[in-house]
Amino acid sequence: MSAQKESSLLVLEDGRIFRGEAYGALGTGLGEAVFTTGMTGYQETLTDPSYHRQIVVQTAPQIGNTGWNDEDDESRGIQVAGYVVRDPSRTPSSWRSRRSLGAALAEQGIVSVAGVDTRALVRHLRERGAMRAGVFSGGSLGPDAELVERVRESPSMEGADLYGAVTTERTYVVPADGQTRFRVAALDVGIKSNTPRMLAKRGIETHVLPAATPTGAIEELAPDGFFLSNGPGDPATADGPVALTRQVLERRIPLFGICFGNQILGRALGRGTFKMRYGHRGINIPVIEHATGRVAITSQNHGFAVEGEAGELFDTPFGRAQITHTCPNDGTVEGLAALEVPAFSVQYHPEAAAGPHDAADLFDRFVELMAAHPRSGKDA
Repeated sequence: MSAQKESSLLVLEDGRIFRGEAYGALGTGLGEAVFTTGMTGYQETLTDPSYHRQIVVQTAPQIGNTGWNDEDDESRGIQVAGYVVRDPSRTPSSWRSRRSLGAALAEQGIVSVAGVDTRALVRHLRERGAMRAGVFSGGSLGPDAELVERVRESPSMEGADLYGAVTTERTYVVPADGQTRFRVAALDVGIKSNTPRMLAKRGIETHVLPAATPTGAIEELAPDGFFLSNGPGDPATADGPVALTRQVLERRIPLFGICFGNQILGRALGRGTFKMRYGHRGINIPVIEHATGRVAITSQNHGFAVEGEAGELFDTPFGRAQITHTCPNDGTVEGLAALEVPAFSVQYHPEAAAGPHDAADLFDRFVELMAAHPRSGKDA
């Protein structure tokens, strides 16, 4: 870490400053400071498009132990605006590793800080909430007051329209493993690479579509199902995907959404959304399914949520709907379903890599939904 001994600062908008050593690239990174409780899966976290324009703080003290490989990225590259760790590994230890975490961060221009008291930082964010922040390293950093002002002038996550920055530019197809049973149109508002793989294992050919795809393109594709992906930003800005979702619901195409997709479906059904204090980010978050009482341990990454109460029934333009899942920690809505059209969604990640896998059966439920509602002229 000889080149990483320069000082680095994490500056929060409320004026709190955490000092450490430069890690990864040198420069400036501005975004929203959030923390994640996962003890593993840092490569998947850093490449998850849902983390776009966020400065991620790892609560696990030792990070980078298994290095960086060429297989586990969840998107085209690292998505975060900055990274904060306590104790980065000096030497990676894994047969799959191709480079160190620090080298991957430097190669992709991600400004990071190491040696920070992350316990104190996380306690601060839990008490004050996620907030605008900046990581500054290398050269002359300037007076603290000027850095705080730069952070305060940066955009807020509330009202941020970010899914357009991470969506695919062109449609691409991920074929089914073996025989194709169904064709699914997946709206990419920040899709993770593991999602089409999970669908492929179930005989699904996935057409991944840009976020601005018009309704006519969906009709031309004539899919058996429609998938709403995860993604970054404030769902209140996603008017285009919400309008498209309403068109899909009107056509009674079986629909499954996750994370940002849950919020889009919620809005399409007439529900409001709100910004959470510090969100849910980690791989150990419990969720209750109210119809069965089953509790799943889930991977999550969201700072916004759909309004509603556990088990609540409500009217929509498409008939009745229900809040199906909530988080026992704080009562946050974790899933909803339309009762008169074939559509459901969850706030968490059933495609989670590196895990947990408690909720992977939701993809099987999507398959069952498509089988029960075949498109016109096709047998299930």
